[in-house]
Amino acid sequence: MSLLTEFKAFAMRGNVVDMAIGIILGGAFGKIVSSLVNDVIMPPIGLLLGGVDFSNLKLVLKEEATDAAGNAVAAVSINYGQWINTIIDFLIVAFAIFMMIKLLNAAKKKETAAPAAPPTPTKEEVLLTEIRDALRSR
Repeated sequence: MSLLTEFKAFAMRGNVVDMAIGIILGGAFGKIVSSLVNDVIMPPIGLLLGGVDFSNLKLVLKEEATDAAGNAVAAVSINYGQWINTIIDFLIVAFAIFMMIKLLNAAKKKETAAPAAPPTPTKEEVLLTEIRDALRSR
């Protein structure tokens, strides 16, 4: 079997294709959650905390300057506000994934639940069974 044929068999297995689809959808979902956090959740939180915009919070280590040649030298800063936004992104994504998995497990549990016990036979069914057994024994 050639290397190309083996690779094709590997790549076309259901779980690899499913994983690829999951990664693509996960990337798109991440963008949606980032927008939700940055554009919907953080502005009201910032407003409640006195108009703070988390994305602009930073600790400036070195101010922007101009060198001897007249070129601008960018400021050096630690952007901890972006870090706070990223943590909130992560928590929301983790919670959403947790809830999805919880729903999937609940659905799977319903599918694999033990079948219901057969209903108790009626008096007629019991009588017919006894008659059948009596006829067999003759």
